[in-house]
Amino acid sequence: MELLKKLYEPHTLLARSLLDSDSSLRRLLEPSIKPEVLERFLIEWMARGAYMTEPVDGWIRRTGQRCIDLGMQKLGQSLVTHAKSETGHHLMTIEDARSLVAHWNARRTPTLNAEELLTQKPTESMKEYRQIHDETIEGANPVGQVAIEREIGYLAVYYVPRVMQQVETILGKEVADKLTFLNEHAAVDVGHTLLNEKMLEDAITRSPDHARIYAEAGSRALTTYIRFLGDCLHMAEEQLAPLRAVA
Repeated sequence: MELLKKLYEPHTLLARSLLDSDSSLRRLLEPSIKPEVLERFLIEWMARGAYMTEPVDGWIRRTGQRCIDLGMQKLGQSLVTHAKSETGHHLMTIEDARSLVAHWNARRTPTLNAEELLTQKPTESMKEYRQIHDETIEGANPVGQVAIEREIGYLAVYYVPRVMQQVETILGKEVADKLTFLNEHAAVDVGHTLLNEKMLEDAITRSPDHARIYAEAGSRALTTYIRFLGDCLHMAEEQLAPLRAVA
């Protein structure tokens, strides 16, 4: 992975550093965070997560076909095969959202409606996240989509375990166990990351001058997803603000 480390990773460092420095992500890990804020954040994340996750298998499949069309047969076929493992993952976020809402309604107010939360209009960060994928896949360098998967995978293996530890500490194992989507991705994305790194290394070996372009696509997606998580936290806090004012 020498070329990946030399030509690709230096251009991802700024975006990755946000996982430690972004104010919203830092607040989510603070020991003093109010339990109801963290729980409401998780509900927003999972309820809106289906919009972010449902297209993933299609994105990977389309990238594979574009790579095949551009003469990268081996890489393209690997992507088409990999796409099958991502099918239906958005259903996990939907079920997690419903499970979290049921848990919330049994213990907290105001009562939430899971179906209404699942059909909320997407935020600008959510729409931009989809747009980045489509632009990359249809553009001149569709391998950038592999970089997107690699950087979002980095979030899953680097940041999500810290969130899960926080959830277990603040909300307990019962809530942590309801987060099946996050639990699975924190585990399986270790393997997916290695696969994406191998594909990127092969692509960069073929076209070293494209490494920075790939990294920029991945960095843009990661930055946008971090913004999305911040949006979820802000919405959770806004929903709970009237209750705190009354109290």
